[in-house]
Amino acid sequence: MRIEHIAMYVNDLEAARDFFIRYLGGRSNDGYHNKTTGFRSYFLSFDDGARLEIMNKPGQVDADKELNRTGYIHIAFSLGSKEKVNELTQNLKNDGYEVVSGPRITGDGYYESCIIGIEGNQIELTV
Repeated sequence: MRIEHIAMYVNDLEAARDFFIRYLGGRSNDGYHNKTTGFRSYFLSFDDGARLEIMNKPGQVDADKELNRTGYIHIAFSLGSKEKVNELTQNLKNDGYEVVSGPRITGDGYYESCIIGIEGNQIELTV
């Protein structure tokens, strides 16, 4: 068994799509729009076959995204090397995204950084 895709609602669908394409190499489909409900979505595909669905619909509630909470906390992207983790972390920082931690070796041996990405959602960058 494998996870087929992960989905997240966002306020600005186009900005979220651009973020995942620009920084993480996502490839987007043409999108879907249900004109009756106003629901819109894009599927973003990544090199290893993982997919992320980003969605938007009228009337969404945008709850606070505390870092220390229960539930889904981050999406992790494996970049392949420490150098790529360092480089992308710095690029994101330069572009105004908050670096929460790292790059560093964690207690369980991962080399990673965590940033607050699109719309306050945490993104982990790892080897």
